[in-house]
Amino acid sequence: MNEQPQNAARLLPWAGVEGRPCYVAGDGDGQVSRTADRVEAMQLGMAYELLDHADDMVKDDRSTAVQLRHVAAALAHSLRDVHRVARSRGLRLGIPDAFEPGHPSGPGLVRLRP
Repeated sequence: MNEQPQNAARLLPWAGVEGRPCYVAGDGDGQVSRTADRVEAMQLGMAYELLDHADDMVKDDRSTAVQLRHVAAALAHSLRDVHRVARSRGLRLGIPDAFEPGHPSGPGLVRLRP
């Protein structure tokens, strides 16, 4: 697969002002990209732990509706994070982005002027 072109920006694993997507251009192996890699690893680890917690709650007959709604909200938030990580990594591998610019997590691959 092709790697991300030099004139493209990386979708970062956090949101910016008003929840809009954040990008870094030309950072490659720089400080922002290393920080993004650490945040992605943390988000994926937290998602894994949350899945275990959700499994336990679903199996427990004593879990209340409020508790289950709370874990469902946490799972939805975590899934958004994991989805953004997957999109960012796929784009860096050259996998085309099928999402429109109006997608909630924003356009995946932003081409900069040469």
